[in-house]
Amino acid sequence: MRVDTYLGFDFGKKHIGVAVGRSASRLAQALDTVTARNELPDWDHITRLIDEWRPCALVVGLPLNMDDSENDMTRAAKKFGNRLRARYNLPVHLVDERLTSVAAKNTLVEAGVPAKRHKSKLDRLAAQTILQAFLDEQRDARHASND
Repeated sequence: MRVDTYLGFDFGKKHIGVAVGRSASRLAQALDTVTARNELPDWDHITRLIDEWRPCALVVGLPLNMDDSENDMTRAAKKFGNRLRARYNLPVHLVDERLTSVAAKNTLVEAGVPAKRHKSKLDRLAAQTILQAFLDEQRDARHASND
């Protein structure tokens, strides 16, 4: 069985959460936070992560409004995904990320993490939630094709 590795990103204008996951375990884990300045990510940091993990594809959270319409962050996340694709020549999957930040914050509260430490963990936990949704979707698609 081939094991595929994926990196997931929660794009933000100042911080980009990163998670890693593998097809074999079907589990995503929070990995790192990349800084961005003027909406430009620290590409050297992202390159180091890609060199270390050697993903087969990248997953980027797509922040849509609740009515499915796009907003400024939707366009910025798409632009980030396009830049990842062009820079690293890897497939990029966009995943609906509505409510992932809420889910990530609830996880931190339930884990008893003090509120003042939430921001440092929130971005990478949101990336984990986005990547986990992608891995779950892949698993469900495999099961449906085997039925």
